[in-house]
Amino acid sequence: MTSYRTTLASAVCFLGFALPFAAAAQDAYPTRPVTIVVPFPAGGSADLNARTVAERLSAALGQPFIVENKAGAGGNVGTAFVSKAPADGYTLLMSNSGALTVNPHLFAQVGYDPLKDFAPVSLSVKISNLLLVHPDLPVRTLAELMAYVKAKPGLFYGHSSGSKQLSGEVFRHKAGIDMPPVAYKGSAPMMADLLSGHIKVGFDEVLTAMTYIQTGKLFPIATTGSTPWPTLPKVPPIASLGGALADYEVTGWFGLLAPAGTPAPIVNRLSDTLQKAFADADFRKRIYDQGSEPIGSSAEAFKAFIAAEYRRWGELIRTVGIKIE
Repeated sequence: MTSYRTTLASAVCFLGFALPFAAAAQDAYPTRPVTIVVPFPAGGSADLNARTVAERLSAALGQPFIVENKAGAGGNVGTAFVSKAPADGYTLLMSNSGALTVNPHLFAQVGYDPLKDFAPVSLSVKISNLLLVHPDLPVRTLAELMAYVKAKPGLFYGHSSGSKQLSGEVFRHKAGIDMPPVAYKGSAPMMADLLSGHIKVGFDEVLTAMTYIQTGKLFPIATTGSTPWPTLPKVPPIASLGGALADYEVTGWFGLLAPAGTPAPIVNRLSDTLQKAFADADFRKRIYDQGSEPIGSSAEAFKAFIAAEYRRWGELIRTVGIKIE
């Protein structure tokens, strides 16, 4: 009995010393470099956003935030990696709508549960896609495209993965038009075929398309977001056509997450830092210039957003019958 009491007392004493040290470590976070895993190749919009966020976090929190690319399986590989990382705040994830809310409905196994395996930190940005046409196609508005396709069914359009695929699939389903998709492994080969006129219509991000729009090599006739893009104010949303497309909205997004179980003080410190960054006018302009809409949400708002998007895309994928390509 004496031995048991001695052991119990020692344990209580240890906890009494350990808890303040643990709390102090969380308060001092970060005390060493932090890795932000991007589950996509270097050079893309996810990578650009992560490096912009990492730069601001490094400046604000006094430790290097290092971006590491772990691409594969449409974002599943890197996302799964972080889901199994230590929940200490030193391995974070900059993932997107595809990996967190779309892929789990398309792949038989992704290697993580997007609703249980992560502690959301902040929704960073949203990204609208553009419906683009080659100059040789005799349409310059969405209404003209609809009329053209109804008169000449079978016009092929191109897309890559993620929100670009969803933009086209949902559009043709809601519009009830015969526009067969051509799937590409990335934006580069899709844009090459669109620019050459091999295909006449395609969906891609603002950042990717802007140079070709400015030089007249492509024409944007609609955006997949709910409002016009700030730098393309005359390009209307697809939803503006009304009718079956009145509720159309397909946007991609990126957000910062930590592994589930990461202490709340660490999550909150990261989230608070990002909210302050995204409230800065110069930082917001920089994000807009990169082709993204700055958000910078709270951790709680991001968690609710992921859950809502997960349900939304699950229902749409089942209704439309979208398959992985």
